[in-house]
Amino acid sequence: MSSNTATEHVTSYYAATANPSPERPALEGSVECDVCVVGAGFTGISAALHLAEQGHEVVVLEAARVGFGASGRNGGQIVNSYSRDMDVIEARYGADTARALGDMAFEGNRIIRNRIEQHCIECDLKEGNLFAACNAKQLQGLREHKALWERYGHRELELLEGETCQREIVSERYVGALVDHSGGHLHPLNLILGEAAAFEARGGRIHERTPVLEVRHGETVTLRTSRGNVRARRVVMAGNAYLQGVMPELESKSMPCGTQIIATEPLPEVLRRELIPHDMAVEDCNYLLDYFRFTGDGRLLYGGGVNYGGQDPADIAGVIRPKMLKTFPQMTDVRIDYAWSGNFLMTLSRLPQFGRLNDNVYYAQGYSGHGVTCAHLAGRLIAEVMRGEAERFDAFAGLPHLPFPGGRLLRVPFSAMGAWYYAMRDRLGW
Repeated sequence: MSSNTATEHVTSYYAATANPSPERPALEGSVECDVCVVGAGFTGISAALHLAEQGHEVVVLEAARVGFGASGRNGGQIVNSYSRDMDVIEARYGADTARALGDMAFEGNRIIRNRIEQHCIECDLKEGNLFAACNAKQLQGLREHKALWERYGHRELELLEGETCQREIVSERYVGALVDHSGGHLHPLNLILGEAAAFEARGGRIHERTPVLEVRHGETVTLRTSRGNVRARRVVMAGNAYLQGVMPELESKSMPCGTQIIATEPLPEVLRRELIPHDMAVEDCNYLLDYFRFTGDGRLLYGGGVNYGGQDPADIAGVIRPKMLKTFPQMTDVRIDYAWSGNFLMTLSRLPQFGRLNDNVYYAQGYSGHGVTCAHLAGRLIAEVMRGEAERFDAFAGLPHLPFPGGRLLRVPFSAMGAWYYAMRDRLGW
C-alpha cells in the first residue's frame, strides 16, 4: 500500500494507550471476495463495516497495522463539514452542489457517535469543540461561519466575543470563539480499533503487514501482494496519504502533508480547568492552524505545523512546544511525554476526492485535515454506491480533481510558498 517500510504504530500517546487488539496475519495464498478494501484506516474500515452489514464478503489489506496512518495519529477532533465550507463550494461549483454536500456536512459526526454507541467502543469521547479567532478579521469570519452553517440547518453553535471567550478558553491569544456544541473529541486509534473489531464480528477479514504491490484491472480485479493475491469483483482504494506507488494516476492531484503533535504529562484538574474550563477541543483560525485538547487521562495534546511533502522535522517537540507556550505561557515547566507526526493528504481544492477507476475500483481520499468525520461519511457513501444508490457519492465524484501546479516535482515548493503568504497574512491580521 505504501513505500513506507514501517509496519508498527509510531511511538505516540495513542499507541501507548491503545486498547488491546489482536495482530492480524499477513495474507498467504489466494483468496476471492466480493469487495477488497486497501487500507485499514477510517475510510477503509468505515466502508468495510458498512459493506459487511449489507451482506458482502469483504477482505481488508493493510500494509502496516490497523490505524497506522492518519486515522491513528490525528488530533482526535470531531469537526463538522469540510476543509472548504459551503460558501466556497457554492461560489465555485454552484448552488446544487453546495446543497448536496451541505446536506451531508454534519453526517460523519453522527456516524461516529452511532458506531461508538452501537459497538460500545471505549475511546474517551468528550463533547464540544470550538474555533478560536486570533484577530478581528478572524472573528468576523466566525460570525459569517455561524450564519452559513445555520443556513444549512446546523444550529448548535454559540459565538463568544471578547472577554466571554474566556469562559471556554483562557488565553490572551484569542479575541473570540465559535463553539460547536455538537462537536467533540476522542482517542482516534481506539475508535478505529473498535470499528475494526466490529467489522470482524460481522465476518470480515483483515490482513495486516500486507502491502499491495500491483492492481490488475478487469471484470475481476486482482491485487498482488508479496505472498499472495486477492481476486475481487470490486475494490476500494482507501490508503489516502500512504498509497504512493499503487495508484500513480491519482498522485499528481494530491500531496501528503505532515503535521506534528505533542502530549504533556498528566496535568492536575485545577490547571486543566484554568486553561480549558469545559474540556472542549480547540482549533484556531489561522491558515497554518494550531489545535489542542485534553486527553482522557488529563494530558494536553497540542498539534500544529504542516510540512509539505510529508517530511518530519528533526525535533518535533522543539517545533510544537513554542506554539503551546504562546497559547498557555504557564506551561513552561510541564514535561512533554510524547511527540509524533503523521501524514494527511491534501488536495489543491481542499475538498475530498471521490471517484471510480474502470467502473469497479472506487476511491475516497484527500480530506485535507478533516478526515475524522469525512472519512466515516465516505465509507457510508461507498457502500451506498455499491448497492446502486450513486447520487450522494456522485455529488463528490463530480467535483474536479485539480492537479497541483508544477506536478509531482514542484507541488511541494509551490505549496510552501503559498502557505508562507497566508501565514504572513495571519500574523498581520489581514
